[in-house]
Amino acid sequence: MGKINQAPPATCPVDYAFQRIGGKYKGRILWFLGDGVKRYGQIRRSISGITPKMLTQVLRELEDDRLITRTVYYEVPPRVEYTLTETGRALIPSIQMISTWGQAQMQHQGITAMPLEEGEE
Repeated sequence: MGKINQAPPATCPVDYAFQRIGGKYKGRILWFLGDGVKRYGQIRRSISGITPKMLTQVLRELEDDRLITRTVYYEVPPRVEYTLTETGRALIPSIQMISTWGQAQMQHQGITAMPLEEGEE
């Protein structure tokens, strides 16, 4: 399933990257998957404010862009797991740098940052 309003092919590397990881939820999902394999419900609980429909759409887009893999286990009840691909894992250091920058800016502006999960810096 392709993106409905696909942007024209990017010729700028920055545009190319942000077409794949930009948006409100993609970075957070990728960051959360950096800890390892997660099930749909775990992802949904970790991303506040996302609707099930939007989460499904974002996960499909990340899968289409080969940043995550989706594995379906045909058992009762069915189980679906998501994990980062090698390409997705390569983004984690960049997301960490953006997080560090964001934390510093929030502190400078006097904005309280949400607490980080255990194991995050």
